Amino acid sequence: MVALRLNRQGTKDRPYYKIVAVDSRARRDGRYIEQIGNYNPMIEGVNYNLDLDKAEKWIKNGAQPSDTVSSIIKKARKAALEA
Repeated sequence: MVALRLNRQGTKDRPYYKIVAVDSRARRDGRYIEQIGNYNPMIEGVNYNLDLDKAEKWIKNGAQPSDTVSSIIKKARKAALEA
């Protein structure tokens, strides 16, 4: 099964995450299928960048987003409706 989840990058005390589509059995920071965005919790305000079309495609094909990724997708959908 495919999962949409965060892949940790950055250094100690300075995390930066890629939002990726990955085989659910793979390690957190292992090989991924496709990168669909990024998330930087160290920035205030809008701290994510997400390709909503790719995320929708993966979810339509059965991918399960993690809790954090699903909240980012929800924020991105809301921002897209407002724009």
